[in-house]
Amino acid sequence: MALFSPLTLRGVTLRNRIAVSPMCQYSAEDGRANDWHFAHLSARALGGAGLVLTEATAVEARGRISPEDLGLWKDAHIAPLARINRFLRDQGAVPGVQLAHAGRKASTYRPWAAERGTVPPAAGGWRSVGPSEAAFPGLSAPKALDEGELPGIIQAFADAATRAVAAGFQVIELHAAHGYLLHSFLSPLTNTRTDRYGGPFENRVRLLLEVTEAVRARLPEELPLFVRLSATDWVADGWQVEDSVALARLLKERGVDLIDCSSGGAVPGVTIPVGPGYQVPLAARVRREAGVATGAVGMITEPEHAEAIVRCGEADLVLLGRELLRDPFWPHRAAAALGAAPFWPPQYERAAF
Repeated sequence: MALFSPLTLRGVTLRNRIAVSPMCQYSAEDGRANDWHFAHLSARALGGAGLVLTEATAVEARGRISPEDLGLWKDAHIAPLARINRFLRDQGAVPGVQLAHAGRKASTYRPWAAERGTVPPAAGGWRSVGPSEAAFPGLSAPKALDEGELPGIIQAFADAATRAVAAGFQVIELHAAHGYLLHSFLSPLTNTRTDRYGGPFENRVRLLLEVTEAVRARLPEELPLFVRLSATDWVADGWQVEDSVALARLLKERGVDLIDCSSGGAVPGVTIPVGPGYQVPLAARVRREAGVATGAVGMITEPEHAEAIVRCGEADLVLLGRELLRDPFWPHRAAAALGAAPFWPPQYERAAF
């Protein structure tokens, strides 16, 4: 079965092609992982996923989506994540982290809060930053980052990568999707700068390429580096899949091993053809035209569909989000449905399908 074949990237081998997509839990205090994160991530390792990625983990405090997001902007964040990662590895899963900066979409209330919009400083919020002062609709206007501040952003990603390695993560993913900081520099919908980081394609991709180079330099050679892209903005004058193919080639040259292909998020009110596997063609095209491994994500729920994605060469990895919230043991169910060899923890074998 293709879905249950190992995947080796550099010196790391995943036991199967199923990954836990990064999903914010909005449950940290000052960026620190706690028992909720341990239970949440450990359940997915016990459930059989090959790769368990944390939620978007902020490289600086002002880069959090909400005040309750995880962080890796200081050394105090390392130990609680290391505890989680030891358990994940003991269960046969590879621990990975998504390093992120929310940019102009930072300092928002978590989804179940009664309030909406930007969290004010009096309630623990802060002013966000972005490529310009243009606000994401419904949120406060960010501070425009001047060119002299961008080396600090790059440094923050690099330092967070060093902490991630110290915490025992074996896969590092850079979040350059969904309208957050790195994506907001890529997309012409949000990047209206006139300096070296705005305007033509080669300028808009500059920040992500510089972050990638800085992070790759901090990683041991044997650890793979992923990048999550919004492969299209779904808007005619926005970022297109052709741009993602061109960028993926540049990222591959700089040591990126897999492009995690999502989409959208730069601006609201976009018509997206949502349906089972609606983003799979994006992953397939980037894989085929850029010659780099890809991950497919988005409404993949059936084992047979996931198997076909890998078997047909549309992607090398299938990332599941909500389906693994509903059922952490989906990989075991998929193995039973597809006739793959079981791999239950011995403590749970009496309940094997």
